[in-house]
Amino acid sequence: MKSKPFRDAEREQTSILAPLERAALRGLARRMPGWVNSDHLSVLGLVGMLGAGACYAASKQSPLMLHLVNLFIFLNWFGDSLDGTLARYRNRQRPRYGFYVDHIIDTFGAVFLLAGLALSGFMSERVAAAVLIAFFMLAINSYLAAYALGVFKLSQWKMGPTEMRLLLMIGNVFLIYHPRVHHHRYLLFDVGGVVAIIGMLFILIVLSIQNTHTLYELERLPKREDGNESVPEADRGPQAGSPLGVVDATGFRSAPPSSLTEEPGRSRY
Repeated sequence: MKSKPFRDAEREQTSILAPLERAALRGLARRMPGWVNSDHLSVLGLVGMLGAGACYAASKQSPLMLHLVNLFIFLNWFGDSLDGTLARYRNRQRPRYGFYVDHIIDTFGAVFLLAGLALSGFMSERVAAAVLIAFFMLAINSYLAAYALGVFKLSQWKMGPTEMRLLLMIGNVFLIYHPRVHHHRYLLFDVGGVVAIIGMLFILIVLSIQNTHTLYELERLPKREDGNESVPEADRGPQAGSPLGVVDATGFRSAPPSSLTEEPGRSRY
């Protein structure tokens, strides 16, 4: 298959820990053995999320399994954050492949993580489902903005995947000793989940308005002197009978007649 020219979106990472993380990842990439490549690290990232989800589910019987959840979350950070850095350091980049694989792994990983959390009993099923939906909506907005604006934001309002992993790991430690809050009436992670949902939806609404305004300004339609949005008769081009096709009432040109575009004795297919 012939590869078409592709322009990668500009990556924007402005989270709190970004400078420290960037320096750490570059150091790890320099020291990574030659037999380890980006695909190995991507698989490790997926295994980390699968393991975290499984250990969350197992923590219903033994809360100490939450320590293993933190270990798998760390492995997910190691693989998911380092795969792209390693590719860029070795100049072995595959922008389309990397973008797709990285984010489809994140998609499956989020499902497994929150499914395990719901099965653990530390978060109710409804809250887990709502968190997953809000996360997907925010992710979809990022993907659409990367396509439409050419900028892929890895963090929102100083919070990125690394900061979220760190908060989750700290929450897991508290969860072992204090699974409920407010006189044991509410699950700790239900409260945290609701806060996360409100935060993600608020960010989504603000970004949707900002991106829509930016795109509207970038593609503002020129105003006509008569204030009419329809296509003037003089600008409609060839009419019926023209080899260029027919312009309908909406101003769009239909396909030309097949008899005028095909050579005698040759099919279009």
